[in-house]
Formats: sequence, C-alpha cells, structure tokens
Amino acid sequence: MPIDAAKALAAEPRSGEIRWERRDVQLYHLGIGAGRPATDPDELRYTLETRLHVLPSFATVAGAGSPGVISGLSMPGIDVDLAKVLHGGQSLTLHRPIPAAGTATATGRIAAVYDKGKAAVLVMRTEVADADGPLWTNDAQIFVRGEGGWGGDRGPSTRLEPPTGEPDRTVERPVREDQALLYRLSGDYNPLHADPEFAKLAGFDRPILHGLCTYGITLKAVVDTVLGGDVSRVRSYGTRFAGVVYPGETLRIRMWQGDSQVRVAVSAVEREDAPVLADTIVEHS
Repeated sequence: MPIDAAKALAAEPRSGEIRWERRDVQLYHLGIGAGRPATDPDELRYTLETRLHVLPSFATVAGAGSPGVISGLSMPGIDVDLAKVLHGGQSLTLHRPIPAAGTATATGRIAAVYDKGKAAVLVMRTEVADADGPLWTNDAQIFVRGEGGWGGDRGPSTRLEPPTGEPDRTVERPVREDQALLYRLSGDYNPLHADPEFAKLAGFDRPILHGLCTYGITLKAVVDTVLGGDVSRVRSYGTRFAGVVYPGETLRIRMWQGDSQVRVAVSAVEREDAPVLADTIVEHS
C-alpha cells in the first residue's frame, strides 16, 4: 500500500525557515483577483505597498507555500500518484495579524490519516511562528483517490447542516482566464492548473483553478463585504472543496451573518450554481 499510516503519523515533523516580502503579498493578492478597479482605494489596500495589509489566507502560500502539500506528499509513509490527489478542504487559525514582510519557522507534519474506503484522507498540519510567537496554523485535508480500504479510522464527519433562509449578502466575482497562471506564481506549480494534457490525465477537460485560489477570493469577498475591509478581524477560516472552478467562470458567493461568524456557500454561476465551496465558516471578532 503506498500509504503507511503508522509510519506517516510517526514521522518527525519537518521544520524550516520561511520568508516573505511585500511583493509576495502583492502577488498573492493579484492572484486572487485584487486590484479591480486598479485605482479603487479599497483595492489599493491589497496592492499598494504603502497601504498594504495582508489577507489572512496569504498564510497558505507564505514562503512559497513551504512546507506545503507537495512536500507533505513526500513525507515518510506517503508515496502517491499526484494525478490521484485532490485538495479536499482547508482550515486556517490566525493567532495574530500577519505582517506584510517577515521571517518565521514553519513546522509541518501529517496530523491524521483516514480511510474513506475509496480514498485516503491526509491531514497535513503546518504551524508557523516568528520571534514574537505563533502566527498561524494551517490544516490541509488531502484526498488520495484509490488509496483507501485498509480498514483504518474513517475520521470525523466534516459535513455541516446548510445555512437556512435567504443569504444576508450575495456577491459575484469573475475569475480571469489567466487567473490560475497568475496564482501559481505564489508557489503551487501543480501542472493540474496549467497543463491541459496533465489535466486530462486527471480526468478534467482543461486545467482547473487552484482550490486555494477560490479560498482566497472567497475570504476577500467576506472581508470586504461583511468585515469592513478589516483583515485583523478574521480569527479562523475553514472550508470543504465541493467542486471545481474553471478559469473564466463567475463565482457566486452567498453569506449568512451570525454574531461572530459568517457562513458561506460558493457556486459557479455558468454551471447552474454548481457547488464549489461548502461547509465554509469565517469566524471573526
């Protein structure tokens, strides 16, 4: 079996130094669609170095995403075909606002391995801290098709009851044709998002958008629409990737506001509101 759960869980965490500069933050923001309109004062907070604040989802690519999903798939006990890998979900906990430039230590490990029958699920945890203490914790849930069925722990169900009633806010965000090509410059060079031939091998008609790009687009919409543009109010953000997005499509982002959280559902407009992100919650102050 390509996945040895016991070996993966027992493996020593991998730690390394990560660095990021303002240009990395700016490139990430452009990769999730910031800067439209280019002279909008609200957009300049994401694109102009003298006003720059950091959208918390930048944590998923800081230090070029190191150690990241790809390096996690090379951990002891893990030997899988990249074409069978799908990003199933992502959760992020912020311990304090992310600085616009910094140096930190990222420690990555396999936190859990679940047997879903037709697939294995790996939970890859990355904890990041700088000289002042913890900054963020990232959990990536990775599905590996065809690698389940060994009788292991199925793990907890992450499915939530859908929000009830009409959403409080609904916005639409167009995805540029070249969005994946721009986003991948922040560190995720998986050919699934750029190479048509590789995409076909993985079962898609054409390259798909990175799930974490949709993740960032969605958080920006919540911050801009519900949180008054204040990135420091975000405490945590989690989602389940329920479907793919193709560059050139339009995202419909529905939001239900609570006292300290926003429930979100994201769909693809051109495909009859096909689900894209589900079980999505932004917790905030």
